[in-house]
Amino acid sequence: MTLLSDQADAVRALVESADPGAVWAVGGPDGPHAGSGAADDVHDVGGLTAVLALWPAVGTLVDEGALRLHTPLTAYGDEAAAGTPAGTTAHHLLTHAGGTAALTRLVEHLSGTTLAELAAVRVWNPLGMTRTRLADGTLRAPLADLALFLRHLLHPSPSAPSAPSAPGGPVAPGDGGSASAGAPLTRAWTAESLRIRTGELTPARGLLWHPAPHGVWTHHAPTDPGPAVWISPRHHRWAVLLPAAHGPLRTTFREAVFTPDGSTRSNGPGGIPRA
Repeated sequence: MTLLSDQADAVRALVESADPGAVWAVGGPDGPHAGSGAADDVHDVGGLTAVLALWPAVGTLVDEGALRLHTPLTAYGDEAAAGTPAGTTAHHLLTHAGGTAALTRLVEHLSGTTLAELAAVRVWNPLGMTRTRLADGTLRAPLADLALFLRHLLHPSPSAPSAPSAPGGPVAPGDGGSASAGAPLTRAWTAESLRIRTGELTPARGLLWHPAPHGVWTHHAPTDPGPAVWISPRHHRWAVLLPAAHGPLRTTFREAVFTPDGSTRSNGPGGIPRA
């Protein structure tokens, strides 16, 4: 769904009024429809590491059969399960706050390489995100790379790119494993992630994604100000916001972009699919 010109103008006016230093973009499967700032300027987006690096890296391991979400981590060795309660699974780590450190350790154990290398080879390079870097614990990327990632989520590959490797086997850092041979994120992984996976527990969560009103899914930095991304397969629309000042801009920006009439009225999270 293309962002209408008057809606784009309203979003632009909102951001310029609330946070003139913010960088933002809105688009669909065909690319950006509106935005601000130079697309190639590199920004600190460390608050999005979990969804830009860790989540897709996990997805490639799941797609190739090297990781099963409901298998206890002890099945992958003591190192994979270190520091986690007995019976912990990857699904637990993906749906609970504070699970990213253990999940990163699991991914690096299964792949035999760092998260930075795995994400670059399996995800960012295949998508053309050539200026995205994870170094010294900080993720940096230009707006153009974020757009490539988010538009891909609206039109992911229908299946895993090639035959799976042996479950639990390490991935050579040089080749990144089978997922590097084609589109890095499959339709199945994206669909399974954008579902409520926590039953009736609150807050509701998907797999490192969180439900928002109007059929939208989001991931944002835990601090304010901090970067945020939104994706809505229902509306065929994505959005990214890199705020520069404290304030409620995240919520008003989301409402302006995804509310059908462009207002800030909330209709609640109805229509969100449940696992």
